[in-house]
Amino acid sequence: MALEQQGQPEEALLHYDSAIALMPELARAHFNRGTILLDRGDAQEALAAFTKAVQYKPDSAGAHFNLGAAYARLDRDEAAVSAYRQALALKPDFAEAEMALGAALEEQGHDQEAIKSYRRVLEIEPGYAEAQDKLAYLLMRLDQFDEAAACFRQILVRDPHNVNALNSLGLLLNIKGQFHEAVSQYRLAVKLKPDFLAAHGNLGNVLMDLHQFGDAAASYHRVLELNPDSADAYNNIGSAFKDLGDLGKALVSYRKAMTLRPELAVAHSNLLMVQNYLSEQPPEELFEEARRFGETVARLAPPFEPLHNSPMPDRCLRVGFVSADLSAHPVGYFVESILAALSAGTAGRLELFAYSNSSQSDEVTERIKSHLRGWHPVHDRSDASLVQQIRDDRIDILIDLSGHTGGNRLPVFAARPAPVQISWLGYFATTGVAAIDYLIADPWTLPAHLEGQFTEKILRLPQTRLCFTAPTLDLGTAALPALANGYITFACFNALPKMNDAVVALWARILHAVPGSRLHLMASQLNEASNRQTTLERFTAHGIEPARLLIQGPVPRAKYLQTYHRVDIALDPFPYTGGTTTVEALWMGVPVLTLEGNTFLSRQGVGLLMNAGLPEWVATDADDYVKRAVAHAGDLQRLSVLRAGLRSQVLASPIFDAPRFARHFEIALRDVWHKWCGQNTSQFSAPPHIEEARNGKI
Repeated sequence: MALEQQGQPEEALLHYDSAIALMPELARAHFNRGTILLDRGDAQEALAAFTKAVQYKPDSAGAHFNLGAAYARLDRDEAAVSAYRQALALKPDFAEAEMALGAALEEQGHDQEAIKSYRRVLEIEPGYAEAQDKLAYLLMRLDQFDEAAACFRQILVRDPHNVNALNSLGLLLNIKGQFHEAVSQYRLAVKLKPDFLAAHGNLGNVLMDLHQFGDAAASYHRVLELNPDSADAYNNIGSAFKDLGDLGKALVSYRKAMTLRPELAVAHSNLLMVQNYLSEQPPEELFEEARRFGETVARLAPPFEPLHNSPMPDRCLRVGFVSADLSAHPVGYFVESILAALSAGTAGRLELFAYSNSSQSDEVTERIKSHLRGWHPVHDRSDASLVQQIRDDRIDILIDLSGHTGGNRLPVFAARPAPVQISWLGYFATTGVAAIDYLIADPWTLPAHLEGQFTEKILRLPQTRLCFTAPTLDLGTAALPALANGYITFACFNALPKMNDAVVALWARILHAVPGSRLHLMASQLNEASNRQTTLERFTAHGIEPARLLIQGPVPRAKYLQTYHRVDIALDPFPYTGGTTTVEALWMGVPVLTLEGNTFLSRQGVGLLMNAGLPEWVATDADDYVKRAVAHAGDLQRLSVLRAGLRSQVLASPIFDAPRFARHFEIALRDVWHKWCGQNTSQFSAPPHIEEARNGKI
């Protein structure tokens, strides 16, 4: 041992070999020999030495521990676990063995057992840094956010300058919605380590959540200074530019990200989203861009064996929904009542599953969960892993609720994890993914002559493709504000990128044509001072005085809805028309004026207003839009009467009738399932409730 301690391990090894030759059962010599061999990377010989040490001294906890270490070095985790457990049986307070056991269990995927081991280490030695670190990161990976955050805080008590812990705590705080505290952690991390790429990027992300888009862009720019080839940073700064209103720079940034990493599907999706905001974007070009996206994800899709779903036409179907927005989000607001109606009305016919691509949840999430057979958080799952999960769940019909919006998992659909795949709800254009068979529409939003803009076949519901969940807030409507104000207040509470130059020009015409009228704008992007100033300047360029504009950033939902008490008429932007904002305005008694377009996206306002019984609020062209705005604004009596009864009118309409929508939805799913089964719908006997609905009896 003296030679070993003097830094002469090879000479020591020769002495141990000599000792073993003279006394083969000398456990200490085998043990020390194994330690040297393991240190120099000869795990196989070390294993043989520790095996001998254990053989000759079975009560040595250290020998069992080192035997486990040799097994672990050889990736024989099960044997390592057994050896560590034996060491702990001999010495229960052996912190190093408990630590190693936890690591081996984690390597095997036994996460809960690993957590117990790490906690036990900290009971034995409360300051054991490695155990704190391993426990914190494991809890974080398992979405046990509160406990993980507590662990990182303990690490920072021990080591206040631990930039990795600061960054990880920031991530957890961001997930929990504690954005300002997250910013503090990231700012300290980059102060301590100015070249900390991940912290700069994460700081940008949380600043985006806080609607501080200029500061977010600065953070992403810093990432690009440190790493000019970061495709993720170009994608992120593109999103910041979009929310700053610079769609040109956004498009350039997304294309740069795609050049650097062609397989970065999120950048391509973001590019497609921004193109939807452009009034001059030809539908044919948007279609071709989407088709290129589809070709890319198809080429990169992981290969899987053929599906083996049973082709029985009338059996219970397993239906899966994929979304990042099953929460207090427009998608969540639309889908909640539909899922409730499907769950209540389709027992034995449909089983509902959700794959949530988000780490955040809220009250809406919990209510949605209660209507489902299965719920899988998948935000940290790879595409291949998610495909396998969907296949394991034997999903028959898989429904994308995102399209190219944020958090989508379209590459998963390219691998076809389900026999029938559908896009619905969250997006109003083609996905471009050939493996998505259908897109759900209705007669108003997608006339037959527009079908050439889609790679999907069109599956039309008879009335509406959208059905909203009425807010649970105790909030009534108010009298027409123009009666007290003496002037008309127009408003738009849609996202600012929808307000393109053509929209501004047309709304300015309306303000000129309706003397004294005001325009109230609210959007998350208007939290940014530069956006507020730019918006004023855009209208000033058309001769509209700043005093006629009321511009504000986002507010909580209850206050946002109450703001409609101050609005007489809502104006729908184009070509990216409103969805949630339109339905919420109607629910608050405020009519919405929309402009009929020549794309699916630009006709969603048409679908909502026609189903709400308001055809006179649909304009056919720009001149008609101005004409109708002036006419409606000039008839306060009629506006007042409409406002008083509008909530009751829309609540009785198809866009709030979830049970009826659910029946139509189920029929559509069953019909496409029959097609997949290779049967014509006229060749089978459908359940009575479906047959009655087909015949118009329900």
